[in-house]
Amino acid sequence: MNTKIQPISDSIVKEIINLEHVSILELDKEEIISLFKSNGILLFRGFDVNTDIFKEFTNLLSTDFINYYGGAFSRRVINGDETLLSVNDFKSEIKLHGEMYYQQNIPLMLWFFCANPPLEDGETTVCDGRQFFNEISSSTKELFRKKKLKFTVRMSQQDWQKKYQTDDLNKLEEMCQKNKTHLTVNDDQSIMLEYICPAIIPSRCGKYQVFINSLLPTKQLSPKILNFEDDSEISDEVVSELNEIAEKITTEISWQKGDILMIDNTRILHGRRSFADEQRDIYIRLCSPAFSF
Repeated sequence: MNTKIQPISDSIVKEIINLEHVSILELDKEEIISLFKSNGILLFRGFDVNTDIFKEFTNLLSTDFINYYGGAFSRRVINGDETLLSVNDFKSEIKLHGEMYYQQNIPLMLWFFCANPPLEDGETTVCDGRQFFNEISSSTKELFRKKKLKFTVRMSQQDWQKKYQTDDLNKLEEMCQKNKTHLTVNDDQSIMLEYICPAIIPSRCGKYQVFINSLLPTKQLSPKILNFEDDSEISDEVVSELNEIAEKITTEISWQKGDILMIDNTRILHGRRSFADEQRDIYIRLCSPAFSF
C-alpha cells in the first residue's frame, strides 16, 4: 500500500493513512483483510472519500447489507438507501456496546463514515471485547456464566409498526422468530418482546472469551428493560465495575472528514461521547464480510 499503517496511541486501532494521494478503491484488498482479521478494527484516513465512494469501497469488502428495522434508535436513511444510515439521532453519550446485541441476528461487520466531523467532542469510542473480558473480576465472570441477560420491551401498536416498518402482525411474528425473540400480542395490539442472550460469547476462532453485548447503553438509557433471565436485577455494583473497565480500556477516535472505520462486531465494542453542535454527521452500514472470517 502507498500508505502508512500505525496504531492510534497504544490501542488496537490500526490507522491506514494515505501518503501519496492514492484512491481508497486501489488499496490492496488482501492486505486490508489480513489487517482486519488480526486487529478487528481499521481506520482509513486522508483519502478523498464522498458518500458514493464510501459505498463503493464497502461494497468491495462486504456482503449482506441490512436495514435497521427493529433497531433501538431512530436512524435517518441517507439518499433513499436503507443500508446507509445516519447515527446522529440524538447527542448524548452512548456507552460501549456491540451493535444490535438485543436480538439474535447481528451484523458481523460495521462501517462508519465521517461525512462531516463535529466542531468538538462527539468522539467514537472503541475497545476490544477480549481485553474487556480479561479485566472483569472472577466473581462477575461467574455471575455472567450462570445468568444470561433478558431484554423485555413493551411497545404500543403505533411504536412497533414504526420500528419494524410494517403493520402486519404475521410479518412481525416472522421477524421475531428469526431473532429468537418471544412475542406477546395484547388485545389492544400492543406487544411485549423478550430476548435472552449471554453477556460473554466465544470468539469466532474459539480461542478466546469476548465480553460484547448491549448491557451498558441499555442500563444507561432504558434500565428497566434489562435484567437477568431469572428476572433478578443486575446490581449497580456490577454495572459500575463494567463502566470503570470500559473507561480504562477505551480508545477515542476524533473524527476527520472522510474517515472510514471498519469494525468486527463480534469482537469490538463501540460507543460515542456526547456532543453539542449540529455539524456532526456520521453514517453507518451494517453487513457481513465478503471474505472468510
